[in-house]
Order: sequence, then structure tokens, then C-alpha cells
Amino acid sequence: MGGLRARLDYILKHNYFFNRVFLKTVSFGFRFLGLFIPVDKKMIIFSGHSRRYNDSPKALYEYLLKNREIYGSFKCIWALEDIKQSKKIPGNPIIVKTDTFKYFIYTLRAKYWVTCVNIERGLDYKKKSCRYLNTWHGIPLKAVGNDAGGRQDYDFKSINYFCYSGEYEKTIYQRAFKVKSESLIPVGLPRNDSLYQTSKEDIIKIKEKLCIPLDKKVILYAPTWRDSNDGGKSCQLAPPINPIKWSSELSDAYVVLFRMHAYTNKLIGIEFNDTLRDFSEYPDINDLFKVSDILISDYSASIVDFSILERPIICFAYDYYEYKRDRGLYLDFVTHMPSGIINNENELLAYIKGMDYQRECEKTRTMIKAKLLEYGGNATKKCAELLLKD
Repeated sequence: MGGLRARLDYILKHNYFFNRVFLKTVSFGFRFLGLFIPVDKKMIIFSGHSRRYNDSPKALYEYLLKNREIYGSFKCIWALEDIKQSKKIPGNPIIVKTDTFKYFIYTLRAKYWVTCVNIERGLDYKKKSCRYLNTWHGIPLKAVGNDAGGRQDYDFKSINYFCYSGEYEKTIYQRAFKVKSESLIPVGLPRNDSLYQTSKEDIIKIKEKLCIPLDKKVILYAPTWRDSNDGGKSCQLAPPINPIKWSSELSDAYVVLFRMHAYTNKLIGIEFNDTLRDFSEYPDINDLFKVSDILISDYSASIVDFSILERPIICFAYDYYEYKRDRGLYLDFVTHMPSGIINNENELLAYIKGMDYQRECEKTRTMIKAKLLEYGGNATKKCAELLLKD
């Protein structure tokens, strides 16, 4: 079933005619059905990134739980792809499997929608009385929405509140998603609030939890995903790295945590070992950020998230010109990234071992954080108060 839906998602993204017919037909059906379903003024439905319990919706949900004296009367729904994940969710919410008929019935009933991607799945059936908060899931460095792949079907005009972290993003969201200017709220991302509050005690506790030696530095390798090249059957990743070489050159001083993007479902050419460890399924990427002394990424929004910690960032963009041509990028990475562009592992390993750590921290502060992050640190509280103000 998952494979079939992946193929359908791919077709909807890449076949404009089928996309329009499908979305208009199904939207009409749900708008009609909604006429017979009353809105529950105390119901909130949450949906995370890749249909999991994560990201800013998780941060908002857990904030409501911690403030039961204010928000205890609300009924919370969590939409999940894997119902087994519900065991990880505190507070005993109602669980519904994403994209089922029951899921869409709950969206018609709930007055409040909270997501970091979309809840309506591109459909147009939201009721006027419904309040919709979209936090999005990262500051866009690569082309998104209508800017990517020639698509023009993204239309977020029905969203009431859309988070952003800096002025850099505003025109991107208005153009790429058709977000109304009055819907944009300058608060940052709720999921990033905890990064502003990182302490040495937090780092030690997380390292002990993850069985990471306290006497070694940590490198997080978190590449973004690449679009499917087999018609939607898989989204593969084949980074040009040799784990044995990395172990040989880094094992004395470093541990490397590898984190695949949630959309990547096939990894090619990497075998993990004591030095290069797989944390792709670890639920909280903020924990990995907090313990990491260095981030290696490419075109991922994790670059901006990690910059909150003001630690070195290395752009390992081995397919930069191809990716820029096929997907599109908003920045010239050659000049805007602290490390410039590194396109092979020999250069990458040499950069790690030869870096002036404090100078790299300063480059992160001035080249990424100061330019792209103007708001943040208290987004969760602000979003909750704005969304649930009545």
C-alpha cells in the first residue's frame, strides 16, 4: 500500500493534468460532505513531517500538555502513517491513520489544524470557521512549492497562520506557496525553541543516552533527499563516501552520526560501523544537533537549524551543479556557505581535520544565523496563544 501511494504521489507531483482533475474532483466531494458534519470548537488535529509524530506539531502538542490548566479542555487528534507510533505519544490523544476516510472526517470536524507540511493534502475543502496553522518544516534553501519542477498547483491561501524565521523567507512563501502576506507570522519554528536553550548538561545526558563517548567530538551528516529517478518507486541516496576511509581518518577523535532525510527510502553504498553510525530512525533530530560539534549537510534546512548553536557547518555538495540545475536553489552556495562547496570526500576529510574551530563558529554566526534567523526562541508559546486565542 505504501509503494502504491508513493507512486500516486509521484504522479500527482509530475503530471499536471491528472493532478488538477484528481484534486478538483475530490475537493468538491469533501466540501459537499462537510455540509453535514458540524465543527467541534474544542478539537485540534495534528500532522507531522512525513506523517509521523515529530517536528513543530509535536512541540506544540507537548506545550499544550504541559499547560493543561489553560488548554486541558481541548481534544487532540494525531494523524499517523504508522499507528504503532502512537505508543510514543504522551497524553492519550485520539489516533487516526493518515489519508484514510476517517482521517478526512476528523479534518472536517476539527476547528483547528496544526501541521508542518499540509493537512488537506493539496485539496481545497477547509471550512471558513477552521483555523489552520502551518509551521512549515524548515527555512527553504532549495526550491520549494511552485518554484520546484515547474509546478503551479500549490495554493496555501486558506492558511490562517504561517510561521517564518526571517525576512529572507517571506517572498519565497508568498510566491512558492501563494501564502497571503497577512497570514505570515514572524515567530520562528516551534521545533527549534529547544535549540536556543541547549546546556552542557543536556549534551552530556544525550550523549550518555545515545552511547556516544564523552571524550570524542561528534559530526552529524544530514543530507537532504533526492527526487525519485524510477517513477516514484523509491527515493534513493548514494553519497560518494567510503566508511572504511572515514573510520581510518576520523575514528581517533570523532564519531559520525548519519541521518537520512525522511523522504529517502533507499540508501546505497554505505555500511555502518563503530565510527559511522546510523541515526536515521532516531525520533528527535534536535538531540543530534545538540550533541554535534560539526554539521555536514548539502541543501538541507538543517543547515539553518544547526546555526542556532553557532557551530561549524560544512556544505558537502558533491552534486551541486546538477542539483542546482534540476531542483533549483535560492542561494549561491559557493559564496553563502561557510565552507563554500566541497565536492569530494578527500577534500571534506581534510577540511574537518584542518579547520580552525572557533573561526568556523564565527562564520556560522555571521554567514547563516545572522542573515537567515531573525525570529525564534519562543515560537511554541506564541503559536499556541495565537491559534487558540478564543
